[in-house]
Amino acid sequence: MPAPRPNDAAPNAVILNRVRRAQGQLGGVQRMMEEGRDLGEVVAQLKAVTKALDKVAFTLLVEELQVRVADDAGPERIDEIERIFLALA
Repeated sequence: MPAPRPNDAAPNAVILNRVRRAQGQLGGVQRMMEEGRDLGEVVAQLKAVTKALDKVAFTLLVEELQVRVADDAGPERIDEIERIFLALA
């Protein structure tokens, strides 16, 4: 296991904000279910929450990728890899 880096203890504020938004969306889904809302609406919101969380996971992976390959690849290549990787989310 690699040694922790100093920024490991301080998650990216943008990522944390995305997690908070997804948490709020999930609370909304719970309320929709309690109110007996239409199944299609509930599933659509669940899909949105899932996509948001997938984006968080991919972003975390990209950040790790940047740290690991920064010495071996130029910034343009890293930006290109990030763009392609996040397009999968």
